[in-house]
Amino acid sequence: MAQLHFYIPDAVAEKIKNKAEKAHLSVSKYMAELAMREVENEWPEGYFELFGQWQGGTLERPEQLPLEQREAFN
Repeated sequence: MAQLHFYIPDAVAEKIKNKAEKAHLSVSKYMAELAMREVENEWPEGYFELFGQWQGGTLERPEQLPLEQREAFN
């Protein structure tokens, strides 16, 4: 497993330490999970190029049902 080294302001480091404690994790484990969530939650390559590329039939909204009548609160 790779190790990364970086510098952050002391105030940020203290906040990270507090969040890690609240999550019952070491700072290292907390930062690793944070980094993995950030990197793995990306859109798939080419995702946004698909917008407007629908080649099927015309999409139509179905007829809306009438609203249900309910009694008012007194």
